[in-house]
Amino acid sequence: MLLRRVIRWMVIVVIAVHGLLHLLGAVKGFGWADVPALTADIGPWAALAWLTVALLVLAVAVRLARGTCPWWPPLLAAILSQALIVSAWQDAAAGTAVNVLLLAVAVHAWARTGRRSLRADYARHVEAALSPARAQQVVTEGDLADLPGPVARYLRRSGVVGHPAVVGFRASIRGRIRGGPGKPWMPFAGEQVNVYGTDPCRLFFMDATMMGLPVDVLHVFDRGTATMRVRLASVAPIVKGAGPEMDRAETVTVLNDLCLLVPAALVGAPISWESRSDEVATASFTLGQQTVAADLGFAEDGRLVDFVSDDRLRSSPDGRTFTQQRWSTPVRSEREWDGRRVCGVGEARWHAPDPEGTFTYLEFVVDEWSPIEGVAWASAVASPSTRGLGSSALG
Repeated sequence: MLLRRVIRWMVIVVIAVHGLLHLLGAVKGFGWADVPALTADIGPWAALAWLTVALLVLAVAVRLARGTCPWWPPLLAAILSQALIVSAWQDAAAGTAVNVLLLAVAVHAWARTGRRSLRADYARHVEAALSPARAQQVVTEGDLADLPGPVARYLRRSGVVGHPAVVGFRASIRGRIRGGPGKPWMPFAGEQVNVYGTDPCRLFFMDATMMGLPVDVLHVFDRGTATMRVRLASVAPIVKGAGPEMDRAETVTVLNDLCLLVPAALVGAPISWESRSDEVATASFTLGQQTVAADLGFAEDGRLVDFVSDDRLRSSPDGRTFTQQRWSTPVRSEREWDGRRVCGVGEARWHAPDPEGTFTYLEFVVDEWSPIEGVAWASAVASPSTRGLGSSALG
């Protein structure tokens, strides 16, 4: 993340200096001072053009520094600046390199936020997932009657009883991730929306950093179909994963999110429970054609402390092949939002064979969390005909 900030500010400084150099054309044209570096004739009207472009380029630098620059200002600045440079080519030709940089900034901004960006795709899926109206009810103690003792204690501790039923959640998550025990950590900031019901969906967008460059990652699980797409600098596709193995792997993740991040939605979930002891319960979760299982470990006070599954599949770096490995997500601490407790700090581990062995590949902190109220497993939850975005929309 530090290298990414350094690169970003280097770009900002170069563009700002480029804008200041354009002021020399205005200084000479208006006769404010002699500029020996400029030998071309510059009249008052041309001076006004140099001043206007200087202000535009400086405005781009300011917008980049604030993180609010759309794609079109750097594009316009590059075109107008290059026109002026051509008119004074002998003196200003070197500025062409900075205009190429401005074009790259414009392309990145468009790829990052345009209609075909992963961010835009994430936003469309979120809008579709949250649009249906949902039934409402309050969870009572009777709703926990059929659950194993440790699971019921966990839900009571989580603040489920007496609150409205929950169909899903929205969260802002940050942390770091890596591909293996010897691989470098990649910091990330993410947004996530999960909605449960007849057709659960899991939407997760991650803004990560790899070797100082931004990386966009979009996970979509919808109607039992999962995809993962990764683009370097928002432009270059480097991973496009899909297929039955990913569908199964993501089903385990959907169950994991259900247990760690929205325990209220466990009420009425399509889970077969087996109580192993006062501290361990096994959940068998059926979703479409997939049935996955996990062991949930609890502390004496009812806290969920671990989630372990042998049904998760680990993807290769390109997302094309998968290997079944034990997967666990120890919970480090909880956080409370408006009386509801969920996982606040956690990690994910692969229990790989030697030489890797067991290692943590993901560490995360939940910064913001809010419930999506409704009855998750009721008929009022969105069906394929009402949600409007399926796997065909993933591109």
